[in-house]
Amino acid sequence: MKADLDLVPVELTVVLGQTEMPIYKLLRLGRGAIIELNTSETDEVQILANNHPFAKGIVVVSGARISVEITQMLKRPTIYTLQAVAEAA
Repeated sequence: MKADLDLVPVELTVVLGQTEMPIYKLLRLGRGAIIELNTSETDEVQILANNHPFAKGIVVVSGARISVEITQMLKRPTIYTLQAVAEAA
């Protein structure tokens, strides 16, 4: 069973912050451009698995390494199947 789980692809994304900018500024960005975000280095980050939020965390810098420490696991949303709805009725 564990071998089957090793084959499941999961894309992890850490959202550090957000910003809004006009498309013409986005098109002018070059390599090494700095984009100002609406957060600071001490704010919580959002951690997504396959574009679904599942945890919150903080950024940890240790020398040249940057990592994310999970501080809170988010509650999974309830998923209702047609069968469960029919049985509850």
